[in-house]
Amino acid sequence: MNKAWWKESVVYQIYPRSFADSNGDGIGDLNGITSKLDYLQKLGVDVIWLSPVYRSPNADNGYDISDYEAIMKEFGTMEDYDRMLKAAHEHGIRVVMDLVVNHTSDEHKWFIESRSSRTNPKRDYYIWRDPVDGHEPNNWGSNFSGSAWKLDEKTGQYYLHLFAEKQPDLNWSNPAVRREVFDMMTRWCEKGIDGFRMDVISLISKPEGLPDAAVMGGGLYGDPNICANGPHVHEYLQEMRKTVLSRFDLMTVGECAGVTLEEAKKYANAAGTELNMVFQFEHVGLDGGDGIKWSTKKMPLVPLKENLSKWQNGLDGVAWNSLYFCNHDQPRIVSRLGNDSDQYRERSAKAIATVLHMMQGTPYVYQGEELGMTNYPWKSVDEFNDLESINGYYELTEKAGMKPEELFPMIAHKSRDNARTPMQWDDSDNAGFTTGKPWLAVNPNYRKINAKEQVARPDSVFNYYRQLISLRHSSELIVYGHYELLLPDDPDLFVYRRYLDDKELLCAANLSEHARTFDIPERFRSGRVLIQNMPEHDVRDGQIAPYEAYVLLKSE
Repeated sequence: MNKAWWKESVVYQIYPRSFADSNGDGIGDLNGITSKLDYLQKLGVDVIWLSPVYRSPNADNGYDISDYEAIMKEFGTMEDYDRMLKAAHEHGIRVVMDLVVNHTSDEHKWFIESRSSRTNPKRDYYIWRDPVDGHEPNNWGSNFSGSAWKLDEKTGQYYLHLFAEKQPDLNWSNPAVRREVFDMMTRWCEKGIDGFRMDVISLISKPEGLPDAAVMGGGLYGDPNICANGPHVHEYLQEMRKTVLSRFDLMTVGECAGVTLEEAKKYANAAGTELNMVFQFEHVGLDGGDGIKWSTKKMPLVPLKENLSKWQNGLDGVAWNSLYFCNHDQPRIVSRLGNDSDQYRERSAKAIATVLHMMQGTPYVYQGEELGMTNYPWKSVDEFNDLESINGYYELTEKAGMKPEELFPMIAHKSRDNARTPMQWDDSDNAGFTTGKPWLAVNPNYRKINAKEQVARPDSVFNYYRQLISLRHSSELIVYGHYELLLPDDPDLFVYRRYLDDKELLCAANLSEHARTFDIPERFRSGRVLIQNMPEHDVRDGQIAPYEAYVLLKSE
């Protein structure tokens, strides 16, 4: 059993723009984060992962970086950052930074030089190609709709952008680019940060010759995932490990679009030659539409169990899992897998948290998830801020001919903006997030769903998360134990066991709106209840209520 602090930690993701605003400009900031460290310490998390706080023109909310070593003006100053980092460490909380190095902003000094002429020394820092028969070099699509190529009129060549036009892709095959990135990372590590979450890191090595990609059903362009797990990605990450990561005690997690189980064993191998863990996306894509991500479907439980179990068993002993349902790119899980009605919202939020936090891997909590925050009731595309949602709507209605009244509910359900509405701190105006006008609308349900109310109420979602996190901190079985799925074909019940040496626990949850019976295995009936979301119910009676969840420890 290879022990490590990052395996025993619980990570809390902060989306700074939406977390806490200290100066009334409607935008969250670093001083706002510092002011909420007591709250995070009370919750019990060990690590903060900060979405980008670097200087950026905000074409993609900070994932378009114009200076890796300066702070976005709306978020504060480097002095504010240093104070936040010091205060977090004083609270016993580590800080992981977002590393966005597949691309920069087109306002980064490297790109400004690169596009200035074909002979500029930094021309090869990015991926430039001549037109082919008067159009784009290949058929690749951007992840944010449209072509992945942009013609630069001045030099007559196209540059590659797998995301927005203002996010040109770096050319990782250039050793000078890798050296610039590794030097920048080293300076952040010397400042005292505790790790990196690496944005779309599986895309940094492009396929040789940049061939056309397959066009997905209903799409207009080739799939940008052709760049996932490219020919040199492991070589580059091993170089990163040798040059930077191995010199510090860090937590590293790679966002790996298109990653397979076999590839994950390379990225997150137990030998530690690359990263500690990866984010895979198979499970959060299960409620997608036909050839597009947009749909109003509920996340299907049987495929979800099958997928999560594949990763639990496939990485056991050879790599390490990250455990998540929510982040800044995913709609609220209680609205996808649970039930966000008044009757079942809290109970289903607790049930979903139970099945996730009892698995093997490092759990991630996204801001507001610990309150059971829900999707926003969008009424119009004009309310969105998210580029992916806006572009997807116009491309699919104007170019693909989808009916707006059919498409809008799908985009409203799956939009990334559902995760980005401001954090709901209390029942005062704007949920206590800001004294100004919030940059994105606050969910109107904040008067009943907010941190102040939940911290004070013992049976709240917040206090249930505290229990889950405390259990993980006290149990090697929960952190390191093996996993076995039970009842794989049951459409309502998510039941599995964990075992380590002679210790064993049973996790059971009913993720449906109707009561079920469940025959608890004999060896658990006399065991101890570690946690349950309906403490008034004797779980041993064989009945499991809608959205009920519990964990039993086998008696010694």
